[in-house]
Amino acid sequence: MSATPSKKKMARNAKSAARLGAVQALYQMDMSQTPLETVIEEFAHHRLGHEIEGDQFHQADEPHFNDVVRGVVREQVSIDQKIHGALAEGWALARIDSTMRAILRSGVYELQRCKDVPVKVVINEYVEVARAFFEGDEPGVVNGVMDKLGHSLRPDEFSK
Repeated sequence: MSATPSKKKMARNAKSAARLGAVQALYQMDMSQTPLETVIEEFAHHRLGHEIEGDQFHQADEPHFNDVVRGVVREQVSIDQKIHGALAEGWALARIDSTMRAILRSGVYELQRCKDVPVKVVINEYVEVARAFFEGDEPGVVNGVMDKLGHSLRPDEFSK
């Protein structure tokens, strides 16, 4: 599994592109131990909105990208505890694919900190990010974990 999305399922707007880029950046940090500032700079100057391997990527909302990547790193312990609590019994975050961890961490960060984005939008966006990387059950797992955490972190948005 690599952190390269399928060509037919790439981001269509700036915030979506920022989310996709954040997941890729977090994956890169996890797999190659790339330092935070190095990965932020690399993505800003060489990936976000650039052509990569013949594919032109949508221009990303760079402040949102920065916020998500930095926020996940800053709050990872708390985020991981929430994800672990939302996983099905017998599942451990450490056993989950690195790309899935990056997707869930980014999504949970947004649920916690990006209150200007409706919870259902956050969930749908990260399910779409999961679909860009996976064709199996993974998008459903993302939906289930994010929905469970959305209900606990932002219950008022579900009562409307």
